[in-house]
Amino acid sequence: MSDKQRLDTTRLQKIAQAYWESAALMAAVELEIFTAIAHGHDTIPAVAKAIGITERNAERILTVLAAMTLLSREGERFTNAPDVQRFLVKDGERYAGPWILFTKPRWTAFGELSDRLRRKEETKLGAYVDFSVDDARRYHAATYSIGMGAARLFSRSVDLTGRKKLLDLGGGSGAYSIVATKTYPGLKAIVLDLPPVAVVADEYIAANDAADRVSTLPGDFTSTEFPSGVDVVVMASNLPQYEPALIRLVVKKAFAALEPGGEMHLIGETLHDDRSGPLSAALWGLNEAVQGSTGLAHTEAEVKGYLQGAGFADVAVHPFVPGVLSRVTGRKPA
Repeated sequence: MSDKQRLDTTRLQKIAQAYWESAALMAAVELEIFTAIAHGHDTIPAVAKAIGITERNAERILTVLAAMTLLSREGERFTNAPDVQRFLVKDGERYAGPWILFTKPRWTAFGELSDRLRRKEETKLGAYVDFSVDDARRYHAATYSIGMGAARLFSRSVDLTGRKKLLDLGGGSGAYSIVATKTYPGLKAIVLDLPPVAVVADEYIAANDAADRVSTLPGDFTSTEFPSGVDVVVMASNLPQYEPALIRLVVKKAFAALEPGGEMHLIGETLHDDRSGPLSAALWGLNEAVQGSTGLAHTEAEVKGYLQGAGFADVAVHPFVPGVLSRVTGRKPA
């Protein structure tokens, strides 16, 4: 074996220390470093003064952020990378800081991952069983910060012209419903989610002046009866939280509730059919071991099978957010 081919531990070390990078990014968001730089505090002394840390610590964190290409450096001055400037400056229109911090409450739990994997007890909803309104408020402050962008993408990707009633399963903040009903006049929507989440969804609906077109239905979509007269069903970004039997159940309920000719869109983190990735979907499946639920990652073929098994026609997979989300659709025959 030549020197170039000789194995070493470099790759393994990088993976083992990846949480250091996560910590640096999260700390930068919490300390509002990117916001300070955007406002012209773009040197080590200026950042230190603006956010209230020592110059030594400012040098440490800015050096790491530059090495991670989150910042660029010219001499003594730093600038935000384009995506950082757009999404991590606190007073920006597309600020997604809450989403970057979304998984931080699970930090300790992931440090106990081997113990969590040894546990035998699981429940249908895992940690969401004891979800409070305060939990939901924190949770959906994060999901809303990126959910509106996904909702706009959905309404650009799907023509809902002429549709009358959308059922948003596990709709969280109501982002998909808020945007879809604004984009397509005459469309009404119902957000079905756990009772504490429905309280928070009502807050976002009111904040977006959408109460005349979007309502909430508190419940558990695996057991709550679906409303009638629905011609669109959306289930977005909660796929790995459920095991196959529960997804099949929900898809069958959706098929029964839909008017003939109605459509379902299941948007989720899906694996390739050979289960080789993408990593994002695999990690969301692993997250359910931490949450203590029965959920896991599903392949695109499996999700297509859930819809076909319920009776949907024209079932197809559409790219949504490459490497992160797919959109699987089906139509109820007329």
